[in-house]
Amino acid sequence: MSAWLAEDISRIAAGDDLHIAPFRPDGTTTGTPTWIWSVAMDGRLFVRAWNGVRSRWYQAAMTQRAGQITAAGTTYDVEFHPADPTMGDPIDTAYRTKYADSDYLPPMVSAGPQAATVEITPRADS
Repeated sequence: MSAWLAEDISRIAAGDDLHIAPFRPDGTTTGTPTWIWSVAMDGRLFVRAWNGVRSRWYQAAMTQRAGQITAAGTTYDVEFHPADPTMGDPIDTAYRTKYADSDYLPPMVSAGPQAATVEITPRADS
């Protein structure tokens, strides 16, 4: 996995405007960008699917393993990886911190979205 540049992950982490677009089955065309919540921890970027593993973007990300995100005014070519299950509690904490004032927070730290946690990394070939 490639690592984020410090300035990129800082800009992404500070915003609330991440749109995810995994590739379609052809492996080159991205799907419709979907706005999602993101959190960054220790230079790593994580997202969760509100609808859990049934989410269309989550299924595409786990099948294609690549696509694009747009955040902080920049589009990035990325790879998608299932999050390490041992990271669940720290990721929950990051969500609770970043989105503390949102009524939508409790579902995002529940079992469905937790099971659909994805780590996003810069694509190695870009």
